[in-house]
Amino acid sequence: MENNLPVENINNDDGNSELLQSKTIIEHLEDLRKTVFFCLCVIVVFLIVILAGFTGELITFFTLPVKNEGIDIITTGVSEGFSVYIKLGLIAAVALSSPIIFVAIWLFIRSALYKSERRVLAPLLLAAFILFIGGIVFAYFVVFRYALLFLVSFSEDYANPMLSLNEYTSFLFSFLLPFGVVFELPIFIIVLTRLGIVNTKMLTTARKYVILIIFTAAAILTPPDVFSQVLLAIPMMVLYEVGVLASRFVKPRIKLTPDEI
Repeated sequence: MENNLPVENINNDDGNSELLQSKTIIEHLEDLRKTVFFCLCVIVVFLIVILAGFTGELITFFTLPVKNEGIDIITTGVSEGFSVYIKLGLIAAVALSSPIIFVAIWLFIRSALYKSERRVLAPLLLAAFILFIGGIVFAYFVVFRYALLFLVSFSEDYANPMLSLNEYTSFLFSFLLPFGVVFELPIFIIVLTRLGIVNTKMLTTARKYVILIIFTAAAILTPPDVFSQVLLAIPMMVLYEVGVLASRFVKPRIKLTPDEI
């Protein structure tokens, strides 16, 4: 049977030709719609399971840093407890379903990639996922507790510290997401190096400007206190140096002329 789908031919980094069938834009959009719908369904299923039987454990887990320090958590509104349950349940559902979502996104992306690109991108996506989760875990178990104790210490001499449940959860997740994002910095540097946009020499020369950008970004991403900003800026500088070190082992992609493709 004759195949009417468009066919593309490209040389990979090893000089081997790859012959692939490319999809139309409409077909890619349909695949994207199915992927997004599947991911939303997975999140909803996890959310229902969590709200049905694990809300108590969820609140206990997320309030553990303050409970261990003897700080009381209170509610100041009629619907505050319910809204926090939904917020925490949704965040937990996204976190628990993230491995499934990661696989679904990868299956969608890989259909548009050549074999050589898959070999490069698959480890990077896995590393990006691990770094994102690692950033969130580091923020929750290491940074958040010390930042909270530092800020509460300013009022404990003249007031009994009691935190609103809604304010506490909002403050907590203003930490978690930025740390998850900034832990992607080495991956970002590796990708730019692979594309030939930056190299090790450029990254080393620009270090003093990067430090300024890091502290500016930390001031924007974290709550408005110097202590929190420093706690985010220091890991960012370490991650930048890790990215610079990794860039030494990354070979820039070879740009092929139209005649070579």
